Amino acid sequence: MERVYHSIVSTRINYVTAQNCNNLKMAEEQKKEEEVAIHGDVLETILSYVPLINLLPACFVSKTWNAAVSSSLSRFNKPKPWLLVHTQSIRRPHATAFFAYDPRSDIWLRINQKQPPQHVSPLRSSNSTLLHVLHPSNFSFSIDPFYLTWHHVNPPAVWRLDPIVAMVGPRIVVAGGACNFEDDPLAVEIYDISTRTWERTESMPATLKDSASSTWLSIAANTRVVFMMEQSTGVTHSFNPDSKTWYGPFDLRPDRSIYFSVITCVGGNLIMLGLLGDAEDVNYVKVWELNGESLEFGKEIGVMPTELVEKLKGEGTSLNSVRVSCMGGFFYIYNPWEPGELVALEVGEEGWCRWGSLKNAAVGDRSRVAERVVLTCSDVGLGEIAKLVGSGNEIFTLLKS
Repeated sequence: MERVYHSIVSTRINYVTAQNCNNLKMAEEQKKEEEVAIHGDVLETILSYVPLINLLPACFVSKTWNAAVSSSLSRFNKPKPWLLVHTQSIRRPHATAFFAYDPRSDIWLRINQKQPPQHVSPLRSSNSTLLHVLHPSNFSFSIDPFYLTWHHVNPPAVWRLDPIVAMVGPRIVVAGGACNFEDDPLAVEIYDISTRTWERTESMPATLKDSASSTWLSIAANTRVVFMMEQSTGVTHSFNPDSKTWYGPFDLRPDRSIYFSVITCVGGNLIMLGLLGDAEDVNYVKVWELNGESLEFGKEIGVMPTELVEKLKGEGTSLNSVRVSCMGGFFYIYNPWEPGELVALEVGEEGWCRWGSLKNAAVGDRSRVAERVVLTCSDVGLGEIAKLVGSGNEIFTLLKS
């Protein structure tokens, strides 16, 4: 009887052990199946919903995840140019703050800088990518995506209050905006980034003598030429810093009812945005593309929906002017007097356009009078974010849009 009992117990133990082994194997197989389930397209699709700033840690999980992140960004939800908003107090010590909007993830971020740059003079932008500050003792500028590096060089020889500043290839053109006591209010100087030297060149055309400042001229530049358009008339000149030659005037407006216009460059072509009607009664806001070489009109890109025109007005009843910051096919249009509302335009390679609006989370409810708001755009990918994080100075804070 005892032998039978031991035999039964032994059999039971073996049975339980076998069951446990089977369960363990099944659990391991299930785990493997679950791991397989979040690889490939499934994992890449999941990653496509993750904000770009949170994808950087995912790259270090494994080689498989690193490849999945790269594939997801190229196939499902590609990085899009970021809108960067810089605010500067008009009161001493002129504190600055740095914000960013990622359209791929549709989130606003504050970039907390432990050592934010200190600028006594006004912070300004040009070409949608160039940030600069002009002071009697130096000229400071930054061109990298997150403006981590600032270059401080000698100022131009002619003292200016509101000059046109444009980056054309490896050169920075500074024109007009001279103080009243200067002999030539149309003076032009070129700074060569590679040689770190200034050169005086031919002055601006005399026809621009009453509008030779960034307040009255809209600026666009590619790698060869800078274009300067009178915002109120559409009269345009171009300047080639290689040959040091001025061209024009050209009348670029396709419609006589345009009362205000601005230009920007995308690739090799000019993009013009015009307000039609008058400031108290805006009929349309239209966008056109022009050939960058011949300045001939290529096509009308689109017309801003009426409800978005009303948003640009903000609390006012009129729309006197607009500004545009762009990169690639992304355009951010805003009223400089009401910067809390932004109109976004995305233009596809096939010619389609998509309009939308977003609140400027960088402005919020703070006083518009006490702050200067400057907008730029940058191509931002994981490489740029890694460099920003690696600098050790910046930390992202998610904002409510």
